[in-house]
Amino acid sequence: MSSQGSPPRLFVFLWALLLCGCGPAAPAKAPTARVDVANVKPPAGVTLEQACTPTGPELCFNAVDDNCNGVIDEGCGVATGLLQFVIAWPAAAADVNLEVCAPSGECIPPHHGATLPGGFHLDRDCPSDEGCRGQNEEDVSFDGLAPPRGHYEVTLRLVDPHGESTPVRVRFGARLGDRIVGFDVDLSPGDDAKKTLSFDVP
Repeated sequence: MSSQGSPPRLFVFLWALLLCGCGPAAPAKAPTARVDVANVKPPAGVTLEQACTPTGPELCFNAVDDNCNGVIDEGCGVATGLLQFVIAWPAAAADVNLEVCAPSGECIPPHHGATLPGGFHLDRDCPSDEGCRGQNEEDVSFDGLAPPRGHYEVTLRLVDPHGESTPVRVRFGARLGDRIVGFDVDLSPGDDAKKTLSFDVP
């Protein structure tokens, strides 16, 4: 039994481990996955933004990588991934769809929780989801480490303005591996007004 005023033996033992560096080793970090993309083509007449300008902390539900860390809207409750496609629009009642078609030819259904066999899924289906609350955003992301190779098409479509003035201004942002790209576009009803970005994963 230790004398009065001396430190407990457990404390001394832990302090010695700390000083000599003999404690358990920190877990190794998982290797960073890489996805290469090629032939990125924005919609006709649309200028693709490829340079990131930091504007401060990440803001939620704007489809922009505000802090330029290579992830869009992280910490906002939406999924991210090596491939991520996000749209955001301020017209509260307007129904805008984000449609991602994989190399297999399958396209993700436009409703919350929809998935593709290749590993893509849709977060949020605004404005119908209860969680949208006027902050309209849809997010499709790939949750694996190796997305299927081939040709992809990502289409923005105004399904129904529901009384909102048209055209509806929509922000699009995409994470393509280690690249962030984006653009703003005006959408009107009808298939002729849809906007499609395409790219390849070699």
